[in-house]
Amino acid sequence: MKRLVALLVLIVASASARAEAPVILVFGDSISAGYGLERVDQGWVELLKTRLKTQGYGYQVVNASVSGETTAGGLARLPRALELHHPSIVILELGGNDGLRALPIPQFRANLTQMVTLALAAGAKVLLLGMRMPPNYGPQYTEQFAMVFSDLAREKKLPAVPFLLNNIALTPSLMQGDDIHPNALGQPILLDNVWPALKPLLGKAGEASRAAQ
Repeated sequence: MKRLVALLVLIVASASARAEAPVILVFGDSISAGYGLERVDQGWVELLKTRLKTQGYGYQVVNASVSGETTAGGLARLPRALELHHPSIVILELGGNDGLRALPIPQFRANLTQMVTLALAAGAKVLLLGMRMPPNYGPQYTEQFAMVFSDLAREKKLPAVPFLLNNIALTPSLMQGDDIHPNALGQPILLDNVWPALKPLLGKAGEASRAAQ
């Protein structure tokens, strides 16, 4: 009987520790949803979960990314995601589909700004992952598109990754046949692009979770 009680106490304590672990919410499109990969565990978000665990950070990672998502769709979904998960950190990876559809820059900027404002108001730190458009969209559009990310990061004082596909996009062996999505070989590089900007945000919340475990 005593052994059973002790076991139950351990189970409850373990469940409580997991429930209290801070949440990283990855809020993106197909790049973060793992589009076109053979296995879910090949995606950069799954690799992030492994790295956090390996390095002793006690975070839960929730991947709320949706293939094909635009900033308008993300803005509609974000309030519910914030309410449901109460994230400590939001990794915002949206805008690529706006650019591929050549949607108006002012609306794209307004949507992204509003998402950042909502996440900050909910008490989360925000990491902004930037994207770039190929040159065939014209120099004016591609420059204005890229500036949305850099301007927003500066205005809101956010950590940012200027170009998520850096060291990937121009290497065919790292890209899928559509020349838009990284393949399995490109996923670890995606994580390496994100990690230097994310690691400083992990801070004391992650350390507290490690101590509790």
